[in-house]
Amino acid sequence: MNSPQTYVQQKAAASGSSFYYAFLFLPPERRAAITAFYAFCREVDDIVDEVSDPGVAASKLAWWQTEVDRAYATGATHPVMRALMPLAESFSIRPAQLHAVIEGCQMDLRQTRYLDFAALQRYCHLVAGVVGEVAAQIFGQSSAQTTAYAHTLGLAFQLTNIIRDVGEDARRGRIYLPMADLQQFDVKAHEILSQTYSARFTALMRFQAERAHALYEQALAQLPAADRRAQKPGLMMASIYRTLLREIEAEQFRVLHQRIALTPLRKLYLAWKMQALGRF
Repeated sequence: MNSPQTYVQQKAAASGSSFYYAFLFLPPERRAAITAFYAFCREVDDIVDEVSDPGVAASKLAWWQTEVDRAYATGATHPVMRALMPLAESFSIRPAQLHAVIEGCQMDLRQTRYLDFAALQRYCHLVAGVVGEVAAQIFGQSSAQTTAYAHTLGLAFQLTNIIRDVGEDARRGRIYLPMADLQQFDVKAHEILSQTYSARFTALMRFQAERAHALYEQALAQLPAADRRAQKPGLMMASIYRTLLREIEAEQFRVLHQRIALTPLRKLYLAWKMQALGRF
């Protein structure tokens, strides 16, 4: 039987995520903590994406809420929590932060549309802002100001994901683009669901991309100089995600029928460049 550490390593590696490439450059204890935390995020997020019955998915997420409380009170049963708990105290990972990530996934079961950007931001805070906050703690945070940077960067990542996954999400019945933005650019939900490209859709997506770019700039401005070295893994991810966003822009936002992605080699190169040269 695999150890909890092997389980989370396989879970993180199998995702193929940009996050994984940033973990490779961390010292062992920090790498073990972020890998376990990322595996936790994947575990609960996969429930929403892979369990077709909403009732079953809700029950599974409720089980995870109980498992988090049990892990902090008497001891974990799931391998992900067994891998995470020995490191939780060292990196100040609180139950409320794990509950917030689960709550964000529960929102996915209840809500498939967002009225405006403010409503979307609440969802993004739970599934990405809190994730950024925990990651910043694990990477090594010395300034309280770094938390604001982590929240802003998490929001930028999530908006990039939303832009990349518009078609894929629509096939699952979800549209994360705010309804107010669709109305502003006169794009109908059925056009997205039927994979219909138009100049209006391109303008809508360019607006989303500009919002994401502004958030990347805001995040970089919020990062205190004292924490820049420690937060390099987050900057690696920013380099990878922003390169992906530019790739989507270069492809004219053809995201309804395909998922635009960077190759693993390119992600590794971008991570290395940030680690070695300290620049995008």
